[in-house]
Amino acid sequence: MSPTSTAKKAATSKSSSDYSAHHLQVLEGLEAVRKRPGMYIGSTDSRGLMHCLWEIIDNAVDEALGGHGDRIEVILHKDGSVEVRDEARGIPVDIEPRTGLTGVEVVFTKLHAGGKFGGGSYTASGGLHGVGASVVNALSARLDVEVDRSGKTYAMSFRRGEPGYFPDVASSDKSPEHEFTPYERSSELAVVGKAKRGATGTRIRYWADPQIFLKDAEFDYDGLVARARQTSFLVPGLTLVIRDERGLPGTAGEMGPHEEVFVHDGGISEFAEFLAPDPSVTDVWRLQGTGNFTETVPVLDSKGHMTPQEVERECEVDIAVRWGTGYDAKVSSFVNIIATPKGGTHMAGFEQALLKVFRKQLEVNARRLKVGNDKVDKDDILAGLTAVVTVRLAEPQFEGQTKEVLGTNAVRAIVGRVVEKELTTNLTSTKRGEKQQAAQLLEKVTAEMKSRISARLHKETQRKKNALETSSLPAKLADCRSNDVEATELFIVEGDSALGTAKLARNSDVQALLPIRGKILNVQKASLTDMLGNAECAAIIQVIGAGSGRTFDVEAARYGKVIIMTDADVDGAHIRTLLLTLFFRYMRPLVEAGRVYAAVPPLHRIEVAGAGARKGELIYTYSEGEMRKTVASLTKRGRNIKQPMQRYKGLGEMDADQLAETTMDPHHRTLRKVTMADAEQAERIFELLMGNEVAPRRDFIVRGSAQLDRERIDA
Repeated sequence: MSPTSTAKKAATSKSSSDYSAHHLQVLEGLEAVRKRPGMYIGSTDSRGLMHCLWEIIDNAVDEALGGHGDRIEVILHKDGSVEVRDEARGIPVDIEPRTGLTGVEVVFTKLHAGGKFGGGSYTASGGLHGVGASVVNALSARLDVEVDRSGKTYAMSFRRGEPGYFPDVASSDKSPEHEFTPYERSSELAVVGKAKRGATGTRIRYWADPQIFLKDAEFDYDGLVARARQTSFLVPGLTLVIRDERGLPGTAGEMGPHEEVFVHDGGISEFAEFLAPDPSVTDVWRLQGTGNFTETVPVLDSKGHMTPQEVERECEVDIAVRWGTGYDAKVSSFVNIIATPKGGTHMAGFEQALLKVFRKQLEVNARRLKVGNDKVDKDDILAGLTAVVTVRLAEPQFEGQTKEVLGTNAVRAIVGRVVEKELTTNLTSTKRGEKQQAAQLLEKVTAEMKSRISARLHKETQRKKNALETSSLPAKLADCRSNDVEATELFIVEGDSALGTAKLARNSDVQALLPIRGKILNVQKASLTDMLGNAECAAIIQVIGAGSGRTFDVEAARYGKVIIMTDADVDGAHIRTLLLTLFFRYMRPLVEAGRVYAAVPPLHRIEVAGAGARKGELIYTYSEGEMRKTVASLTKRGRNIKQPMQRYKGLGEMDADQLAETTMDPHHRTLRKVTMADAEQAERIFELLMGNEVAPRRDFIVRGSAQLDRERIDA
């Protein structure tokens, strides 16, 4: 045996013998949460920060779901803390017999503890896993809780999950940095005041721990408002108050405390109408029903042992559906008011039942609708559908603490039965109004099916014939020579003057140019027919070559990048917005794939002279602030600046070399990628800026006018 192999064997033996049971670290209680926060809240950025807040809010909403309290307040304090107040029963303050601790301390210090496991306190709740309040406590630099019960106000404080005492409990100037004294022998739930007769409720205020969360993590006010609005639809009659006292720049509360109140009595029918982006084909139909199932769950007996037990469950199904004239589907699903954006068994049952019902109805009406032997697909049914799918059941099984996917298998069949029965009733109704709506809906689904089949059969040959093999491409297109889609770029250029310069500045191998004249049609206001009839819009769709709307195929796009190149002025910004509206409405997959960009042309050209400077040295700046900073720096270094500095009013003012260097050459240019993280938010912004409703747009402009620097307006 060689010395090398002997050494390796000895090292392996030593390594194995050194790795024994005492090397395995057992993380207990809240220390495990602080060690691996991502397991419980997903991440430690703003998303994780918001997840903690949802946990506390959802506990208050669960009380409202049970009929206890109808008002919840959320306050974002100026010191970075957040407070959640409710008027429900209040966390129990008596002693929990197994632990010997008060109910308040159990809830905030013990994982998997709460009133949602045995079925006695909550028949259906959003907070299932029992880790919500305790995880938030573990990840907080400080947490204060006050409970009103039995005419008294009880209070307790924690620091990073450990109960103790802050001397500023009665003060308004609270801070996690103040002196903290942990309880040594036993914890104390102090009585700090009297509560009004009959008044109950809980107030929780906490400061997120900077040791856990990233520095740039902050509470998302818009996300909070959207969640509050959503919850107010799902729990009719519940009032949610959101108050922002932070005064952060760029937020609604920048000028002072800002408060919004949400309460909706119409439930998910009103929610579906709110979410619907298009004119209606049908009214909002409610599909409601219940179903029972049994499951085996481990139950803690009096001796502390877990024993399996058969439990009878009831699942309530409540679904609102509404079909519109559009082709986009907007389906939101919830389990006990908790959003499940990635679906689960309830969504699987819903979609399977939709497919089954519509296939049967199209088969029955095949002669009238001229269906033939074609089969309707799920996407044909979902086109134009706005739906809110909600189920309520005790102890649902989620896949992970973030609760994005429902895993309770029995729910699939229950939802399927309810949808099949109720939707069939609507589609076969003999009432005049419902009968007419059902007929229009079946015709719409049939048209979607025929369109899909036709597009599938002819898409490739028709598109290649129109876009590549004939001379039908617009004459004004200056195409590139390369067929490599990944390398090619299409520049949509504002005006013929800029086109002439761009032709000289481009790399004709990979860069194509398409000029547009002035401002194209606002497709947010116009119909599909008007859009297709508009020469500029039709030319853009034709040149990109991937179709439009529901049949858009991003894989068939002829260019790897689409770059909007407009002047750096107000009109240029407007044209860019109009073009982005076209892409968002009719070529959205191109935006979602990150293939749409906005060029960033310079605003100023600074010509430098003086000692040490190269002859004709040019510096380009892209904003007023950058220009001022550059000028100050040059002056400080003794450089002379040729006056007057050139302020570009448009792309046509540049020569080819300047345009290439600043805006078109991949080695020097700056591009802004157009992204769409939140499709729903993007939809609302486009509707606000470009839609038919003038009043909201006017209010938006008035609100933003105070932030406008009038010196930046070109007059």
